[in-house]
Amino acid sequence: MVGVISLALTLLLSLGAVLCFAWGSEAWQRRGRILMGLSSAFAAVASIYLLILILSNRFDIAYVANYSAIELSLMYKISAFWAGQQGSFLLWLLIHAAAGFYLLKKHALPAAGLAVYMALQALLTVLVMAKSPFVPNPNVVENGIGLNPLLQDPWMAVHPPIIFVGYALLAVPFVYGAAALITGQQAKDWLPAARRWALIAWSFLGAGIFIGGYWAYKVLGWGGFWGWDPVENSSLVPWLVAGVYLHVLKAAQIRPAVITMVHLAGIFAYGLVIYGTFLTRSGILGDFSVHSFAGDSIGMSIAVVNAIVLLAGLLLLMAKAGSLPKGEYYPSYDSREFLLLLGALLMVFVSAIVFLGMSMPLLTQLLGKPAAVDTDFYVRTTMPLAIAMLLVISCALLRGYGQGKVLASGMPLLILGLLGAGIAYLAGVRQVLPCLLAAASLLAVGAAVLAWRKSGLRTGGAVAHIGLGLACLAFVLAGSGSQSHNQELQVGESYTVFGHEIRYQGQEFADGNKEKYYVYQVDGQEVRALTKLHANGEDAAREPAIAKGLGGDVYLAPTPPKDKDRMEMILKQGHMGMDDVLAYRFEEAAMEQQADGTMLVTAKVGVTDGNTIEEAELQLTATKDGATSKPVEVFNGQRRLRLTGITQSGRQIRLESMPALTAELSQPVTTSISVKPCIWLLWLGAVLVCVGTMWAAKQK
Repeated sequence: MVGVISLALTLLLSLGAVLCFAWGSEAWQRRGRILMGLSSAFAAVASIYLLILILSNRFDIAYVANYSAIELSLMYKISAFWAGQQGSFLLWLLIHAAAGFYLLKKHALPAAGLAVYMALQALLTVLVMAKSPFVPNPNVVENGIGLNPLLQDPWMAVHPPIIFVGYALLAVPFVYGAAALITGQQAKDWLPAARRWALIAWSFLGAGIFIGGYWAYKVLGWGGFWGWDPVENSSLVPWLVAGVYLHVLKAAQIRPAVITMVHLAGIFAYGLVIYGTFLTRSGILGDFSVHSFAGDSIGMSIAVVNAIVLLAGLLLLMAKAGSLPKGEYYPSYDSREFLLLLGALLMVFVSAIVFLGMSMPLLTQLLGKPAAVDTDFYVRTTMPLAIAMLLVISCALLRGYGQGKVLASGMPLLILGLLGAGIAYLAGVRQVLPCLLAAASLLAVGAAVLAWRKSGLRTGGAVAHIGLGLACLAFVLAGSGSQSHNQELQVGESYTVFGHEIRYQGQEFADGNKEKYYVYQVDGQEVRALTKLHANGEDAAREPAIAKGLGGDVYLAPTPPKDKDRMEMILKQGHMGMDDVLAYRFEEAAMEQQADGTMLVTAKVGVTDGNTIEEAELQLTATKDGATSKPVEVFNGQRRLRLTGITQSGRQIRLESMPALTAELSQPVTTSISVKPCIWLLWLGAVLVCVGTMWAAKQK
């Protein structure tokens, strides 16, 4: 009840604050500030209460039972807070409320802005209440299902909160713009603050996207960092549009007539955050994305909120458009203002293409059978635009604001362009467009350095643009320049693949048989591919082995050996079955209800090699969600047996016969071996983009 009451109070106090701020008088505004502070406090209470429920293993709450478990470490119990839809909405509300409290304490927004901000807080609270994390569990369970093993990774533990910081903070520039339209505030009075908040939001959202890409690369084992998955794109599109916002805002600080574009970009950046949330959580992408949440009634609620935000923002802009500054957008085609707007336009085109691609399941569903576009669609359409955008960025950086102001000549940079194309060629890239992208990337890096040296670009902006250029160069080298080969590796033998000496050393178990490793040596460096195991010994999640080097990564993704020499058989009581080595007779079974609600099954099986008879006692623990069992060695480890099922009458069992552990660990394994030239440049570029953006936010 504490959580539900806290959310209800958050909603009521938010609505009360909206009315107080809208009333206008000083006295009502003071009351509105008190209500706003209280609303933020109750959002915090609801969040702390959910965390307490998770940490205290309150499995009588459905959300806790679905995403946490007793055995989870503290870090992953905390990350269970945002592992599901309900918790992630509450996290979004918490960050939104915290940012609102900061704005309140700093008196950073006028009353109209606070009213809009609290209206958004009320809408977010409605979404949390529509999908509450405090619903009781209809089933009595002693332990929860726990966090998906793939999500039990430090990078994935921090990825969602960082993304949601970006989402939540994009509300602030949206609100600054709405307040300016309502009050007629001069651009110079709110643009600097809106830019600062947009830069911080952009940095966090970008960091969240890049961390997600790094997690996919090091955990999922498919060798890539970006799959153009609709859920990935749902974060990328608002990030791109927020980038448009930042650049047209810069132009608007020089040319006030551009302010209309700033309002449009601000409305769409925040509107697309909610639209992306709708796509990923409505279930529309369920058949097209590995990340999508299952569909339920929350989709309609998000769609309504999305429509309210977009329509209210656009109608307000239409109503106030006549009062916005008029005049020229740029003095000439060779001015930085023109090139800034041209670059923003190209970024809009990229955003529109990605938006169209990620929305295709929704659009085609309206016409009939839902369908999605493949990754080639994105690569073919966005690569020419990316090349054009980097060239425009380079030209813009070499120009000053105003007509005919040249900071530096671009001719020396042509050498860098040729160098970029040459590096791509040496990395094995033979297609024209990727080589041009590599050339344009190094051009942009050089232009950013020159602009910084000529005081045409501040340090934060220079670092961010250098990072962008390096990241784009890495896309070419590690993407188009990547090579892959599948090879069956025998234990103890060496192979030469893509110029690297690779030796497979076999499998090792660790952490009480909860994990196993495929151990390799790459050019003498030991690397391990991790496989997390379920309690019954089956694979739960796999991570590749990565040998890092200055030239790039050697990426090893093992394919688990087929169940070689394993055999599963059904045995009736008193009957026998055989594998290639031994014979088995099911004697009897007993089932015993345990205090924790599970069922312990014990089956006695006689085992013989024709001369000697042994008796094996096999156990299986059954829960409502499945069963677990551990192998038992027989005949001095010659074989291992595992009980995998039993009929309700207890007169028939399912038995798995497995080879000796030493034999299984020394089986050959087929491994996908890839080389990723200079992929470290991508991580470096991503860090520079985020750090540079945050640095720019600190510079006034």
